[in-house]
Amino acid sequence: MHVAMIGTGYVGLVSGACLSEFGHEVSCVDTDRDKIAALRQGVMPIYEPGLDTLVANNARAGRLHFTTRIDEAVPSADVVMIAVGTPSLRGDGHADLSYTYAAAREIAAALGGYTVVATKSTVPVGTSREIERLIREARPEAAFDVVSNPEFLREGAAIEDFMRPDRVVVGADGERATQVMAALYRPLNLLKTPILFTKRETAELIKYAANAFLATKITYINEIADLCERVGANVQDVAEGIGLDGRIGKKFLHAGPGFGGSCFPKDTRAFLRIAEEAGAPSRIVEAVVAVNEARKRHMAEKIIGACGEVSGRTIAVLGVTFKPNTDDIRESPSLTIIPALQAAGARVRAYDPQGMEEARTVLDGVEWCGDAYACMEGADALAIVTEWNEFRALDFGRMRALLRRPIVVDMRNIYRRDEMAAAGFIYVSIGRATAYPEPAGPA
Repeated sequence: MHVAMIGTGYVGLVSGACLSEFGHEVSCVDTDRDKIAALRQGVMPIYEPGLDTLVANNARAGRLHFTTRIDEAVPSADVVMIAVGTPSLRGDGHADLSYTYAAAREIAAALGGYTVVATKSTVPVGTSREIERLIREARPEAAFDVVSNPEFLREGAAIEDFMRPDRVVVGADGERATQVMAALYRPLNLLKTPILFTKRETAELIKYAANAFLATKITYINEIADLCERVGANVQDVAEGIGLDGRIGKKFLHAGPGFGGSCFPKDTRAFLRIAEEAGAPSRIVEAVVAVNEARKRHMAEKIIGACGEVSGRTIAVLGVTFKPNTDDIRESPSLTIIPALQAAGARVRAYDPQGMEEARTVLDGVEWCGDAYACMEGADALAIVTEWNEFRALDFGRMRALLRRPIVVDMRNIYRRDEMAAAGFIYVSIGRATAYPEPAGPA
């Protein structure tokens, strides 16, 4: 099949590369000429493990193409996927659909024979119908259907999520469009991947409902972590105990500094607006959004509390991306934590394996370091904000020698309390009691 992917951001590029790996011929379209030129040279605009190899292999095989010309990609396409950005409108939480609707108008002008237009971006309920209206208004004679095909990609594991998904959701109101989308995802039949066909409005809502529920699980376990610290319980054991219940499940029960990234914050706010406008407000998701924002501020207070005083002191921060295996810093807890530390008078030194280039543009006054140990040298405390693999096996002896004071605030519970205490650290983690160095025995 021929596929035109409109937009080469995170969703568009990963989806386009994976569809070409399925054997489809894919043309990825973007108005950014520099980005397209770079992609043709194999230079990725985002960091996603394995993406560069996937793109290179399929481009070499002639299945994956990059162009700025929508009129080149669309006329021969069986499926046109809209994967442009839908950021939150400033101040009100609504999704900005201006890019989506602009893409729809350009697609209308370029349509050839019968085509399925699929919304891959996360869009509010009713967007597919509006896209259909815009295309029909521009091209009354065109043969097309509009479907909703939301993505469920986790940054850092997006290729695996696309190639081996838990499910594929397609909202289609016509049999012909249903058959085309079934053929598009036929390569997943071997894996017996569930493909759920629904109404378009249902598919659009499924994506928001899924992200809101996962955000709720994260926020819930973070509140349980606060309770654990007050009563002397261990949040990791609590999470294991409830996660073994098949009705609950283990995933997204890891206490930490709050959720961030390009999806959960944006989608929970948009979900609230959708529910409010429909006259069915979601008090649970309202609480999730509020608690998550407070959570990030509380993490800065946790570091300050561990140090007693941070004014004039140096705090080493490991990790600025919202999660490992991505260069995405959008809505990352670090963007709240670091300025709060600076406002309290601290000097901040930071290191991240992939996120520093982008972080430099939004975080002022930070000393950026070349590796984790350079970040720690002479610091009065260490805060682990992102659980990158290279932070999971740090040399305790070297850490003790580099840090001016042996204080570690681990916001991802990477280490064991007893090991950190035995290594001589004051170890503050999430939802667990603070561990202190064991007192030295008699001389």
